[in-house]
Amino acid sequence: MSKSLVSTICPYCAAGCGFYVAVEKGRATGIEYMLEHPANEGSLCPKGNAALEVVYSEDRLLYPMKRNGNEWSRISWDEALKLVSKGLGRTIKNSGPDFAGFLSSSKCTNEENYLIQKLARSLGSRNVDNCARLCHAPSVVGLNRTLGAAGMTNPIPDLANSKCIFVIGSNLAENHAILSRWIHRAKDRGAQVIVADPRLTHTAWLADLFLQLKPGTDVALLNAMMKVIIDEDLVDKAFISKSTKGFEDLVKAVKDYTPEKAAEITGVPAKDIVKVARMYAKSPASAILYSMGITQHTSGTDNVQSVANLALITGQIGKEGTGVLPLRGHNNVQGACDMGALAEFYPGYRKSDDPETAKFFGQTWDTISLPVGRGLTATEMIDAACNGELKAMYIVGEDPANSDPWSSHVKDCLENLDFLVVQDIFMTATAQLADVVLPAASWAEKEGTYTSTERRVQWSNRALEPPGEAKSDLEIVCMVAKSMGLNFDYPDAASVLAEINRLVPTYKGITRERLGIGGLIWPCPSTDHPGTPILHSAGFKLQDGRALIAPVQYKPAAEDTGTEYPLILTTGRIAVHFNAGSMTRRSPSLMERAPNLFVEINPEDAAPLRINDGDSVEVTTERGTTTALARVTDSVKQGVVFMPFHYPGTNFLTTDARDAEAKIPEFKVAACNIVRRD
Repeated sequence: MSKSLVSTICPYCAAGCGFYVAVEKGRATGIEYMLEHPANEGSLCPKGNAALEVVYSEDRLLYPMKRNGNEWSRISWDEALKLVSKGLGRTIKNSGPDFAGFLSSSKCTNEENYLIQKLARSLGSRNVDNCARLCHAPSVVGLNRTLGAAGMTNPIPDLANSKCIFVIGSNLAENHAILSRWIHRAKDRGAQVIVADPRLTHTAWLADLFLQLKPGTDVALLNAMMKVIIDEDLVDKAFISKSTKGFEDLVKAVKDYTPEKAAEITGVPAKDIVKVARMYAKSPASAILYSMGITQHTSGTDNVQSVANLALITGQIGKEGTGVLPLRGHNNVQGACDMGALAEFYPGYRKSDDPETAKFFGQTWDTISLPVGRGLTATEMIDAACNGELKAMYIVGEDPANSDPWSSHVKDCLENLDFLVVQDIFMTATAQLADVVLPAASWAEKEGTYTSTERRVQWSNRALEPPGEAKSDLEIVCMVAKSMGLNFDYPDAASVLAEINRLVPTYKGITRERLGIGGLIWPCPSTDHPGTPILHSAGFKLQDGRALIAPVQYKPAAEDTGTEYPLILTTGRIAVHFNAGSMTRRSPSLMERAPNLFVEINPEDAAPLRINDGDSVEVTTERGTTTALARVTDSVKQGVVFMPFHYPGTNFLTTDARDAEAKIPEFKVAACNIVRRD
């Protein structure tokens, strides 16, 4: 039998890289590079190159399982479905549908996310969310408010056309490695690169100017940049007049943010703040890239709005080489949000508190009782589980017991549920707390669409059969729905996509037949439309077609240092691991390169603590203590320490203080202390 090549999409970050899985006799024999892909042009990061190791991990879930005390027993699918429908049904009947919560997955396809939120709402529950709540919920709130669309404004390859690239709160060289190639191309053409980050990261090595700011002070930096731009008359007056509103409010809001004042708050020299403001504003084409370094804060929404404000007052939007580019973390976090797996939105970002929204989808779904109103977010569901206001949860492809802040508290809350069902490819920390576990197919064992960070919707083909009795999330959700009396008659992903085409205007023209290599970029409103790589070139989908400049004030982080906890802990990713590590920590080649949790500490902080490089240390916050290996390095500022969140332990330490609007936790700032273990 000859080898076949099956086109798929990488299951890790949201760059949306394509590659081929080589298949012989039903088994994957390797990966071959997709040179023709428009975003990655054949290149892959270490995680993408090792993706097949996860598929063939010995830890894969093979059969439905149920808990018997502290033991697990294998059960049939029929029994599993009866247990799930009974557990969810009992909660809905006895307590009401809002006592059931549904956590969708930004690792699932668009079609699967669409069905999960449809299942929740068809059962009457408003409580559906996805892990965007932990990464880019502020982008959804902030960009919808300011620009009228919660998506990356320009495609990845367009970075090569930029003359100034401002990266704030993103270590893209490690976490979205494919983007570095396009930045190098821009630099080869003369572009200047600015990086603002608390750490001297691999991305900072690309910078012509590096701003090492104190964690949580981004608004002060951005407001000071805007004051310089306004004071030096570097604004785009014609663009402001024609395409925006709110500029005068911004002028008033930033009047006190002198570079000197911002320097005191951020730790960035005033002269560098002036320099970066001029570099960005004077460039004929400036782009801003950001990620969780600015979103995972109690000021996350403010940070996103400040980024948008900066682009708007300089007219750096709606044309080549410009724009606001949020770099999503998971392979389909953009799509999960587009599909309505959010507490505040139905598919297509139709507001859940609008009765017309429920009426619209109710007519299409042949359901007259769809819920109206914002439901509980992912973080609020954990709170509700603790206090008895949520009694059952259906969690698909997420591991809140590891990925949520203050994870020991999260585990206590999940254990307080009357019923928990988890659907995943591994027995994660969350799955170990469940009453029923359902084995799912991996990315290579199913088909459907994923929407990358650049709004590129791509079809990923099924290359392999799932192991054991595992099934795709689409199949499982349909079976659960039918077991609960709902008519979810979808034979395949294409049939679900056809329904999405009818209900989500930006996806109307994104049909299965049109999705070749590279896919289409939304909005794509008709089947003869080529897609829209650059947003806002013809105005903004807000009132009067104008963007909203929405000024904000700097607010300190929820926690500050003190005598007991003198250091600031910030968290993030490293090149060879991903998210909570449920996949990459099961990849032998990746674990060989980064097997252990570590904490970076500045030499000036390490010396008085008698901590040497490689020492075992204890890191403590108000929430608990974690053991890690010390890395003594100048890459973090004095007073700041860094830990990657891919390992169990890091999120024992982080705070669940949240952004008031987006409800995202403040992963990036926690007060801590460190002692050497003797």
